[in-house]
Amino acid sequence: MNKVPMTVAGEARLRKELEQLKGEARPRVIAAIAEAREHGDLKENAEYHAAREQQGFIEGRIQEIEGKLGSAQVIDVTKLPQTGKVIFGVTVGLVNLDTDEEVTYRIVGEDEADIKQGLISVTSPIARALIGKEEGDVVVVKTPGGTVEYEIGSVEHL
Repeated sequence: MNKVPMTVAGEARLRKELEQLKGEARPRVIAAIAEAREHGDLKENAEYHAAREQQGFIEGRIQEIEGKLGSAQVIDVTKLPQTGKVIFGVTVGLVNLDTDEEVTYRIVGEDEADIKQGLISVTSPIARALIGKEEGDVVVVKTPGGTVEYEIGSVEHL
């Protein structure tokens, strides 16, 4: 089985969601199914069918999270030596050489990625172009809109 890289924060978020699903959502839907059963004929009982569908979603998500956590390789970048090299988990400050626009991204696992929060997946084109480079290097990233040149301004282990 392939190990999937994940940050400490990403693992904590998944564990919290798993705890919430098992401790709150699962018992709540079981109670809703029991209550709907008491209403009689299950064939025409919309509440029962909705609760069963919700139970399916919850159980599916629980299995998905458990699978991800089971194959996760949690990387704590704060415990790694700061070499100025771009690796999984670091926060990278970039300067677009065409527009002088500055952006900051943190390279995270696929499930943690959220571009609005500056979190990019390790499998994204920009992260793949950055991995292994160092502060001061110029990186050419192929995007759907064409190629973009960035200079790596900073590499932080946060």
